[in-house]
Amino acid sequence: MTRTLTRRRFIRISAAAAGLGALAPGHSVRAEIAPVTWRGTMLGAVATMEIHDEDRSRAERLISLACAEARRLERQFSLYLNDSALVALNRTGVLIDPAAEMVDLLSTSQHYSTLTGGLFDVTVQPLWELYASHFARDDADPAGPAAAAIEAALARIGSSRLSISRDRIVMPKGMAVTLNGIAQGYVTDKVVDLLRAHGISRSLVDMGEARAIGARPDGGPWEIGIADPDIAGHTKAVLPIVDRAVSTSGGYGFQFDSSARFNHLFDPRSGGCALRYRSVTTVSRCATAADALSTAFSLMPEDKIRSLLPHVDIDRVHLINGAGQSIELSA
Repeated sequence: MTRTLTRRRFIRISAAAAGLGALAPGHSVRAEIAPVTWRGTMLGAVATMEIHDEDRSRAERLISLACAEARRLERQFSLYLNDSALVALNRTGVLIDPAAEMVDLLSTSQHYSTLTGGLFDVTVQPLWELYASHFARDDADPAGPAAAAIEAALARIGSSRLSISRDRIVMPKGMAVTLNGIAQGYVTDKVVDLLRAHGISRSLVDMGEARAIGARPDGGPWEIGIADPDIAGHTKAVLPIVDRAVSTSGGYGFQFDSSARFNHLFDPRSGGCALRYRSVTTVSRCATAADALSTAFSLMPEDKIRSLLPHVDIDRVHLINGAGQSIELSA
């Protein structure tokens, strides 16, 4: 699949908003140490980095290193690059001698599938293909794909059917994987690991999901804005974070139809779409967990989310329900 998704995460990162060009100075509360910022795209989403370091030339080198690492991982996980490892897996059903990161990410995906009772499932790509082809037709039924077509797609879904080892990854014929619900978080974590290994203690990284290293230079928390799903450009809430990652999932990020009945957050049990909440935001120590679980929580009732929080690496959850009301849950 090469069609580019509208980004499903609408986190507005207040602290990085000034970073408009590669290696361009941004705003800082300490004018004598302006951050080095970068802005681009990664895995089909807007991506940013803001590095605060007294050695500006070192910060610039680290931006280059981080971008190279992110691009390397993108060539593994992207659905938008025709020569990516993921596209090859979907085309042939097998990857021989896969990269260690592909094995790690798919194994992690299966872990989250188990934790969520199968609600997080990277093999839902057949549902995307079904809905995209259905609504691309001029005579598309506004009620969505036929029940028989949905059942046929569901028969090709199930992450437990992926065989994952260091030697090869194999899946049954007709299955297809999307990593759009976890790869952005994973790449963000890898970039954070790289920056920390080089001594960076204050930074904000967003490779499709946001994660802060430490606090802001003035010692205060970074401020992550949760967009209002109903008013473009407006912020519904602001979350202060230090050394945490934030991910938001919402059906408003991409919709197949003008009536907003069908979106990209698929229920692997029924083949339907997530309509329970307007958006779900998770805060975690790592962006991978925040990314995967914001997706899965979009399909869960509030009491189920509460029951899972003691068992997953999530500090708190911010829900915006169908009435536009905010609900806060904490571990």
